Amino acid sequence: MPKGSNVPVPTTALRVELGRRSGPGVPDVDASALLLVGGKVRSDADFVFYNQPAHSSGAVRHEGKRDEGGRVTDTLVVDLARVEQSVETVVLAASADGGTFAAVPDLYIEVRDAAQDAVVARFDSAGATVETAFVLGEFYRRQGAWKFRAVGQGYGSGLEGLATDFGITVDEPQQAAPATAPAPVAPPPSSSPPPPSSAPVRLTKVTLTKAAPSVSLTKQGGTSGALRVNLNWQVRKQFSGWAGKMGRSVATHTDLDLDLCALYELTDGSKGVVQSLGNAFGALHRPPYIHLDGDDRTGALESGENLTVNLDHKQAFRRILIFVTIYEGARSFADLHATVTLRPQHGAPIDFSLDECTVPSTVCALALITNTGSDLVVRREARYLVPERGVSPQRTVDHAYGWGMNWTPGRK
Repeated sequence: MPKGSNVPVPTTALRVELGRRSGPGVPDVDASALLLVGGKVRSDADFVFYNQPAHSSGAVRHEGKRDEGGRVTDTLVVDLARVEQSVETVVLAASADGGTFAAVPDLYIEVRDAAQDAVVARFDSAGATVETAFVLGEFYRRQGAWKFRAVGQGYGSGLEGLATDFGITVDEPQQAAPATAPAPVAPPPSSSPPPPSSAPVRLTKVTLTKAAPSVSLTKQGGTSGALRVNLNWQVRKQFSGWAGKMGRSVATHTDLDLDLCALYELTDGSKGVVQSLGNAFGALHRPPYIHLDGDDRTGALESGENLTVNLDHKQAFRRILIFVTIYEGARSFADLHATVTLRPQHGAPIDFSLDECTVPSTVCALALITNTGSDLVVRREARYLVPERGVSPQRTVDHAYGWGMNWTPGRK
């Protein structure tokens, strides 16, 4: 589509993919959406992005990134049938982290019918110079129907400037102040307008990479309250499993069952595992102070698999290893695109993507949290492990990290 043109789109769930080519020196790019009434948001809750990944109406959610063959995509799902009647426009934006869009090759936005996986609109953005944020496109109502417009409006003031322009209140503190208030609970989906935000939106985040794999929670001010760990994933329609000489294993999205787990070692010497296998869901207010919320098969952001660590008891932790296993539905992590997000109650969220799996792995070590006595450090592992014949994924990750536990078979 040329800039400024428009096209009708179906009033259904649409996948909006913001894509670019990756490479050395290419800034990270994040997708976001704003729901507008009269050209402005009604409150800060109408801003959907990496730190606020779902709208209360259920109409818009941020699903995270995947990196495949040098092409990075960040995905939003917009269900136009669930957009409130008062909302006239859903703005689709991109922001660059660590540079300008002049250094971002092959930037585009593509709209797909989520059910049919068919492209309904695409806009390739070119000619960027000093811009650090873009409104790439928008959905807007016209005579009871929805259309998509290719916009291509740039901002030199980044995501903060773009968000502020649409009425968002932004707060960018250097370090979050300690607090004792409980973590906010996400409201259930509703057709009513979102309530005004009680605090300004925070845009800070930490992305871990191979080159910079660790971050200090202490320096981020994130050493108290609840630390929520989320794993979300996307798979292709045909999940190839380990697609080498072993042939191809095919599974649908709902057939795949991944389990988020945690090995823990406490300062009193006790060790254990938190996992759905054997109903070992843990506990938040007594040892091990780690709790697995449930067992999810969708992979959707904010559902997916979630695990909570009670950092008010950080002095009890020596180390925690977060890992994921394939319980059923595939023979490896091949063709799975997963994002790990750690959201401390205080301080910036931490996220990273898993690398492409090229081995017949059924267990992946995700992140290691270590208490050094003076610091609480999160390290990206993103390490695929291959169990030996007859050895469980849990025993495999235990051996790789020297936990030294005794294992017995378990069932859900």
